[in-house]
Amino acid sequence: MTDEWIGYRGLAAAGRRHSRVCHLRGEYARDDDGDGVREVHCNTLEGIGTGLRNFIRAFRGVSKHYLAQYAAAFEWAYNTKAVTGEWVRALLVSPPNTRSGT
Repeated sequence: MTDEWIGYRGLAAAGRRHSRVCHLRGEYARDDDGDGVREVHCNTLEGIGTGLRNFIRAFRGVSKHYLAQYAAAFEWAYNTKAVTGEWVRALLVSPPNTRSGT
C-alpha cells in the first residue's frame, strides 16, 4: 500500500498487489472491504523505511554494492517479530555445507 508517487506505478505490472491512497483528494486511509478497519494507508511503508534507515545508521555508511544485503537482513529481522529459541539457533548455527564431495 502506497501513496500515488510515480515510482510505485510499476508494482502492479510486476505482479504485486497494490493499493494506494490519494493525498491530493485528502485521502490518508481507506476501508476497501467495509469491515470498519482502514487497511489501505502508507504508514506501514513509511515506518519500515524509517526502521531500515535506523538499522543502517549503526554501520556508519553502507556501500551501494551491499545495500540489498543490508536490506535483506533488516527485512528478515523485521519479519521475525520475536526472539525465540529457533531464531537464536538460526543466527548461531552454520547452514549445512551444500558443496558436493563434503
